Amino acid sequence: VQLQASGGGLVQPGGSLRLSCAVTKSIDSYNFMGWYRQAPGKQRQPVALISNMNSVNYADSVKGRFTISRDNAKGTLYLQMDNLKPEDTAVYYCYAWAPSGADWGQGTQVTVSS
Repeated sequence: VQLQASGGGLVQPGGSLRLSCAVTKSIDSYNFMGWYRQAPGKQRQPVALISNMNSVNYADSVKGRFTISRDNAKGTLYLQMDNLKPEDTAVYYCYAWAPSGADWGQGTQVTVSS
């Protein structure tokens, strides 16, 4: 397993969570990393992406609320999620792409509910 995601849980609307994705091989080997999510009955969709030059992109639905970052020294990808909404409920997956191929982490469940 190259990517190990953690940090999901149950949170009330308006709350915050931080997801982490530990990379077992050199994080520098990946050109792009990111987070995807899959809600029940829906397709997996990109949430946030970051390049090895720290260029970031966000889905419109999370702009201004989510922040993606990577700590190369710790070999970890993060997703800070603030002002969470019920529609953010999904299984979140970390993703990493290198010319040699792509890797997926196992999912971590995020549930936003009162």
